[in-house]
Amino acid sequence: MQVISGIIFHFIGGFASGSFYVPYKKVSGWHWENYWLIGGSFSWLIVPPIAAWITIPGFTEIIAQTDTSVFWWTYFWGVLWGIGGLMYGLGMRYLGMSLGNSVLLGFTSAFGALVPAIYYNFHPQDGKTTFTDLLATSWGRIVLAGIIICLLGIFICGRAGVLKEKELPEAKKKESIKEFNLVKGLIVCIISGILSACFNYGIEAGSPMAEVANNMWKAAHPSETTNFLYRNNVIYVVLLWGGLTTNFVWCMILNVRNKTFGDYTNSSYPLLRNIIFCALAGTTWFLQFFFYGMGESKLGNGASSWILHMAFIILVANMWGFALKEWKDVSSKTKTTIIMGVVTIIASVALVGIGNAMK
Repeated sequence: MQVISGIIFHFIGGFASGSFYVPYKKVSGWHWENYWLIGGSFSWLIVPPIAAWITIPGFTEIIAQTDTSVFWWTYFWGVLWGIGGLMYGLGMRYLGMSLGNSVLLGFTSAFGALVPAIYYNFHPQDGKTTFTDLLATSWGRIVLAGIIICLLGIFICGRAGVLKEKELPEAKKKESIKEFNLVKGLIVCIISGILSACFNYGIEAGSPMAEVANNMWKAAHPSETTNFLYRNNVIYVVLLWGGLTTNFVWCMILNVRNKTFGDYTNSSYPLLRNIIFCALAGTTWFLQFFFYGMGESKLGNGASSWILHMAFIILVANMWGFALKEWKDVSSKTKTTIIMGVVTIIASVALVGIGNAMK
């Protein structure tokens, strides 16, 4: 039951992440840097402390008493992840939600799932899964097989993107994705995918804060035998300050370069409507990690949790891609290819779930 609930939480988080960019498409008039910054303010600055305040009494004291090294490493990984998050937005502009998420999150899946396990091989910690554990156990090998199959699914999705690029004339490609550019998009998504994995490293770095929250909760609920569902919410506050720093600086640079500060005060744009859709996008974005933390409390913050989270995001993003007609007018071969990629990813999710259940 614990494994099933963990998978359900990861699916809800994946649905939130795979869907959050949709409200941005309803923002009128504003340039990318403006709606990205307003939405991001909710994602990184406003909603995380509210969530922590609701779920973790005394979360500010936990942060204040955290070891300086833990605090700054968590923040540092947040800064690097913020660069990847910035490029995520560009990737969606160039490739669309379906193909962009498939390529980008494929790299995020592999790096985010495997690097922590490799790190703990050299710096062992109690309760942390090492790469040797994955290789030496039957459940670990099944998880690794799931990761490999997930990457195969990403490759197939990328192949579908190449076929789409060859088949459609420029005008058709830009009906659903106004700035479609395969080469730029692939470069941006690969770099973004690698850097976006830093979020998982930030969770690992900030785990002492989560342990304090977990111990406090267990002390207050001595009859409970499971981990605190919301323990990671205290980590997100610090981790997302790092993401805010990167994104704020870059958006300000773009505002100056493109002279787009006027978007906020231009009366011809629907200010309140735009803010509402940005707030919806930003809040939905944060919910992915709110539910990721709940899933992680059930499954552990190893390769299993990360790969499940990423795979569900890819699946949901592809569903939105079809709903938004990003694959309209392509051949049946190309549609079959993208569907095959999605089915392969579903198979990888099943394998990871089986391996985790065996653990």
